[in-house]
Amino acid sequence: MRNVVIVGSGPAGLTAALYTGRANLQPLLIRGVEAGGQLTLTTLVENFPGFPKGVQGPELIEMMQQQAAEFGAEFMEGNVTRVDLSRRPFILEVGEERVETKTLIIASGASAKLLGLDSERKLLGHGVSTCATCDGYFFRNKEVVVVGGGDTAAEEALFLTRYAAEVSIIHRRDQLRASKIMQDRLFRNGKIKFIWNSVVRDVLDVAKGVVTGVQLRNVQTGEETAKACDGVFIGIGHSPNTSLFRGQLEMNEVGYITTRGGAKTSVPGVFAAGDVQDPVYRQAITAAGSGCMAAIDAERFLEAEH
Repeated sequence: MRNVVIVGSGPAGLTAALYTGRANLQPLLIRGVEAGGQLTLTTLVENFPGFPKGVQGPELIEMMQQQAAEFGAEFMEGNVTRVDLSRRPFILEVGEERVETKTLIIASGASAKLLGLDSERKLLGHGVSTCATCDGYFFRNKEVVVVGGGDTAAEEALFLTRYAAEVSIIHRRDQLRASKIMQDRLFRNGKIKFIWNSVVRDVLDVAKGVVTGVQLRNVQTGEETAKACDGVFIGIGHSPNTSLFRGQLEMNEVGYITTRGGAKTSVPGVFAAGDVQDPVYRQAITAAGSGCMAAIDAERFLEAEH
């Protein structure tokens, strides 16, 4: 019987493991298939406090894991395949193993939606990004493209105009889906250009290991063209990794877990932290902060039972 089980090994989960470890709760963290979360797909992280010269994303995750382990956190490899939150202790199945726990912290994150191109995946962190707030600074005075037509793409494009010389929005239709106010801001910004009725067929150039442009196809004419650029930002949204918990926890219409009064979910003893419940900020530091909140909430929940 575990006091605390944490699902997810990004900044939220690892911070929760650190805090519950220091509280002598002997937490078990289940790392998941994409161990380390989105930071493992990032190169230099310059906006996490305490690293004036920046830190590599995978290195930051490794240091956080070592720190949690130092205080007694245990780690399990594998992916949770089934969860029963209908009664306590809560039951999780990880492959063939069954885990029972008094409290559960869900920190399984959200996955950025991608275009599904092999070149896109290979160049993630090398010119392809899913987060303008994280990576925009690296594209000072450069030309970048943003793929998408909704509010996510609009927000990414507007943020990038702070740094980039030119931002081109590539959209498969001839008009945006973004809210009217966001569209007005885009059309008023002289740095933003639009490439309508087009989809990205390929990201160039995998052989060079860096983005040099995109191959486009016009969906109306079928014509293919190349567009030179230094960076590609995918702005087609995120999907919270919450399918395991559907029907068991209160969520919004997109699938983000609803939290109240800190990290508490609709089921007593279950807490959520990080991008799994945050569709707004999606930063490593906010994820870490909510991981701390979830850990303290879990600790207090257990104390109240005794």
